[in-house]
Amino acid sequence: MPPETLFERITDFAARADPYPLYAELRDSGVARQADGSYLVGTYHEISALLHDPRVSSDPRSRAEPHEDPAATGLPPSFIGLDDPGHDRLRRMVMRPFGPPHSPHRIDELRGEIQRVAGELADALVAKDRFDLVDDFAFPLPVTVICRLLGVPEGDVPQMHTWADAVVAGLDFAPGEDPSPRQRAAREARQAMGLYLGELAEQRRRAPTGDMLSALVHEPGPDGALTRQELMVSAVLLLIAGHETTVNLITNGMLTLLRHPHEYDRLRDHPEEMPAAVEELLRYEPPVQLLPQRSPLADIEVAGVTVPRGAPLILVLAAGNRDPLRFPDPDRFDPRRPDNQHLGFGSGVHACFGAPLARVETHLALTTLLRRLGDLRLVEDSPEYRRSPVLRGPRHLHLEQHRR
Repeated sequence: MPPETLFERITDFAARADPYPLYAELRDSGVARQADGSYLVGTYHEISALLHDPRVSSDPRSRAEPHEDPAATGLPPSFIGLDDPGHDRLRRMVMRPFGPPHSPHRIDELRGEIQRVAGELADALVAKDRFDLVDDFAFPLPVTVICRLLGVPEGDVPQMHTWADAVVAGLDFAPGEDPSPRQRAAREARQAMGLYLGELAEQRRRAPTGDMLSALVHEPGPDGALTRQELMVSAVLLLIAGHETTVNLITNGMLTLLRHPHEYDRLRDHPEEMPAAVEELLRYEPPVQLLPQRSPLADIEVAGVTVPRGAPLILVLAAGNRDPLRFPDPDRFDPRRPDNQHLGFGSGVHACFGAPLARVETHLALTTLLRRLGDLRLVEDSPEYRRSPVLRGPRHLHLEQHRR
């Protein structure tokens, strides 16, 4: 089939269960110009170079074609949709209460809480012969952790889930469908979540409670304090990114291990190998498959192809993660793979700053499941997948438990 239809075929829901043959076709095609004028890149070294290239913009306002001004939605763009110096300033301010260098112990101090929540969720599954890993474990764990980290009351967590689902649904690029209703619902959900978190931050300003929202409003650094809108949009980003990717990473991880029973048994007997296995899962079945919002600030050459200024540039991270020019035998799941510098969390200045938390959560989640539960089996393979081609993972993963 012609390479100019690759994005349409990749984003078709029919390909969600196994997009990897299409990613191989993309790599074979080099830089694939699409019928709509966008350019797809799926080779590791080219993606890595573009992620570090200051001529490549993450700001949708850099696109040549007409676009919606992010401010028209009622909230400014988050820092992942900005270029430096605005990106650097906001990211640095939000990082202060989250991680190094100013809060180096924040993630380590969460380990006990993550382990406790994972243990409670796993214990509730011990007596069940059948359960849904997503609804019963993979979603409740990271959403509970990120909500507690930010300071969202437990009773409001279901509403956060509803809003987050609507925002993520706005990333669906289903061919032949009008995206306007999903995009409108996503804007409304993002605005409602922002208003909620902004009000919660104001409550913390009056009465701090030691959570991350309290730190954001009470501990400004040398860059000063976040504006109310900056705080709102940053908190929305933290809440959505802080659990959506981890839900998929845990679910994709368990699905992969169950498809490789020898590795499942080995990791159950050798939990010290789980950190390396998580890195391989991030390469082999990454929760973020592609980055759709990039564009060059000037004409650039990528693998011999000139990508014009302002053209949509789509970086297919999951294709790069299986590039045989970078990873030997890339379609093999190898938890002990050496030199595993994958693109699972991106790279460059926009690399996922929540990666340390996602790694810890996934490590503890999978180790807890393998240690506390009986032998698990897939009820069906392949499972039902979520709609989004960007954040890819099963919507449900029904498992049967056979006690040892």
